[in-house]
Amino acid sequence: MKFAAALLLSSAALVNAPSVFAAPDVVVSIKPIHSLVASIMKGVGEPKLIVEGATSPHTFTMKPSNARTLENADLVFWVGHGMEAFMEKPLEALASKAKVATLEDAPGLEKLPFREGGAFEAHDDGDEVEERGHAGEDHADHDAEHHAEGHEDHDHEGYDTHLWLDPMNAKAIAAEIAKVLVSADPANAATYQANGAALMKDLDALDAELKTALAPVKDKPFVVFHDAYQYFEHRYGVAVAGSITVSPETIPGAERIGEIHKKVTELGATCVFAEPQFEPKLVAVVTEGTPARSGTLDPEAATLKEGPNLYFELMRGLASSMKNCLSQGT
Repeated sequence: MKFAAALLLSSAALVNAPSVFAAPDVVVSIKPIHSLVASIMKGVGEPKLIVEGATSPHTFTMKPSNARTLENADLVFWVGHGMEAFMEKPLEALASKAKVATLEDAPGLEKLPFREGGAFEAHDDGDEVEERGHAGEDHADHDAEHHAEGHEDHDHEGYDTHLWLDPMNAKAIAAEIAKVLVSADPANAATYQANGAALMKDLDALDAELKTALAPVKDKPFVVFHDAYQYFEHRYGVAVAGSITVSPETIPGAERIGEIHKKVTELGATCVFAEPQFEPKLVAVVTEGTPARSGTLDPEAATLKEGPNLYFELMRGLASSMKNCLSQGT
């Protein structure tokens, strides 16, 4: 009887104890996506990040520590070939045992084509390329030559891959992340699903908040450092007038700088935005002799600490920087 009673008490304790299952080893390429993954993995585990600190994915080079991280991964999340070109070969060579989730293929994403020519340049980038493009060079031929030289662009897929800068796209990405995690780790499915549902509500609230914040400055034109904000602009109707460059790893030439300076003057652009990882002097040259103010935007969260809150800090930071700069003098 005593043994039976003890067994019953032991069984009851096991039933009432919180269920703890080992988390898979999850690796994520860039901060904004890492934030969404971290939100859905709350209470289960913490994903590892490849592009840490203030480094830009446009200029990132894999380190031995990153290689070891990929080798040990059970699951890898990345946007895809169009954004993190630096990960293509390492994924093939190092992450052979991992499931790789390519989030640019997530159902429900809105994908916007790259803007080309004039204030937004040709997507091949550079003054020389732009001149050839206007002269009628076949872009497919040039792309093949360009990639053969080993200069992978983040735009070769034909659409802008900064997909996370629309909260509705973030919802589609988060839904895919949750689906992949549930499939890979069914023991923790309930937690992933609950966290995913909470994240969806938070993203809807964020979207409404940003719409209200940006409404007063929607019609004020501005210029950005590189053409990364199309999803944000499309969602909130703000009036971008052009970009200094398309690919920030390529420094624009004098002709390009002169063209944007002229555009700022002609349109009366109220602000020209730099980015924290790239040369701020270019913005000073573009605004010289004009009434335009300068500000800073951080589309890849270079200055933010990684974690579940980063995505929300990133989006609120973009809206705040735009509103503050564009509101001056009104």
